Amino acid sequence: MQSPTDILRNVWTSAGGDLAALARVRLTGDEPQIPSSFRVAVAGQTTIAAAGLAAAEIWRLRSGEVQDVTVDMRHAVVECRSERYLRLDDKPPPPAWDAIAGVYKTGDNRFVRCHTNFPHHRDAVCKVLGCVPEREKVQAALMQWKGEDFEAAAYAAGGVVALMRSYDEWSALPQARALAELPLISIEKIGDAAPKPWPDGDRPLSGLRALDLSRVIAGPVAGRTLAAHGADVLLVSGPELPAIPWLTIDTGRGKLTTFIELKSEAGQAQMRALLKDADIVSQGYRPRALSALGFSPEQAAEVNPGIVYVTLSAYGHSGPWAERRGFDSLVQTTTGFNDAEGKAAGIDGPKELPAQMLDHATGYLMAFGAMMAKARQAREGGSWHVRVSLAQTGRWLWNLGRLEGGLNTPDITGEAVHAAFMETVSSGFSMLTAVRHSAVLSRTPAQWSRPAMPLGSHPPQWPAQS
Repeated sequence: MQSPTDILRNVWTSAGGDLAALARVRLTGDEPQIPSSFRVAVAGQTTIAAAGLAAAEIWRLRSGEVQDVTVDMRHAVVECRSERYLRLDDKPPPPAWDAIAGVYKTGDNRFVRCHTNFPHHRDAVCKVLGCVPEREKVQAALMQWKGEDFEAAAYAAGGVVALMRSYDEWSALPQARALAELPLISIEKIGDAAPKPWPDGDRPLSGLRALDLSRVIAGPVAGRTLAAHGADVLLVSGPELPAIPWLTIDTGRGKLTTFIELKSEAGQAQMRALLKDADIVSQGYRPRALSALGFSPEQAAEVNPGIVYVTLSAYGHSGPWAERRGFDSLVQTTTGFNDAEGKAAGIDGPKELPAQMLDHATGYLMAFGAMMAKARQAREGGSWHVRVSLAQTGRWLWNLGRLEGGLNTPDITGEAVHAAFMETVSSGFSMLTAVRHSAVLSRTPAQWSRPAMPLGSHPPQWPAQS
């Protein structure tokens, strides 16, 4: 079984990282940390370390100064569940899921998972089933369906659901075979541009501007990570777009936040103005959604040659499911994790991973890819497109191997979180107690210099640069 150091080396070098830089990384702690048969703690630690090392390398390129990067495994896995440990005025988070979200049996004795946290997704499920949004009614209606038929019908209606598959069932699908042909992170040059010099600043990403067009966890974690290393991150949301408030607070640390109605001409003009002065765009919209509005990677590179454009998808950018919507819990369900974890626990049915690790690890890989592409842009020019997906991160996690007896590990409850992992700060909501960033850089410590604020708190413009 690969050591954390070996895993990090493979991630780092796959994106063109310099082998010599790995000598300055220290990974501490032992697995398992939380109850799972999968190596979730190592996945968190190594993806966070990759992003931290990328920031340290950018600092070396900017200043000539090298620094050490240390990531503790326990702190990393706590950060990969940061939404659980967030407290507002010492109050814990509300229930994370909508009333009808979760797992159901179907008439052919299969399991399906419904994701209904956004109203339009809940409405789509109820429309297909012809029932009101009550758990018992949904279950009764699903007994009239075969699992795979319901999955297809719900997607066609705009819903997001997943049939629970075994790993072998998933591996036999064309989409799994398409993923097997793709790297963990794809970094491609998509246009010509002169190298952009590094701006002045006292942190790795000082003076860099990043547009964050994402919601829920993975994309927002990527933006939060860029902000932790000094980037000016502007979260762009729509006034009508649904959001999950607790996640907005947790992942909003360090960011500015504005509303733009991208479907209007005025909003598109505002976005083009922001894009023109951006260094990085990170987005998790449904495939092709931004392209239809004039903001595909290639269109962005025309507006701003030299841009680094990061795209998150659920199931990868090629194959028959390339345009399928999805969330961490659904990708876990359909790619074999829930079935395998259930079998390891000796239960009949799905068991979730003890963290939304596909989301969190993918978020750190997005930030890592963005920084590696930015370093290439500064060195050799060009416009760059970085692509990651939840399912490909899942494939990587699966291939790290399993932990025998891992499910017997005690969980990390709120009381078991080390006080040194937490910080209490003021915010636009109230006093916030939240998880610190777990990548410790010896010369440019990670920190969020802006407080989390309600969506739309700022104008759609970049802050003046000192």
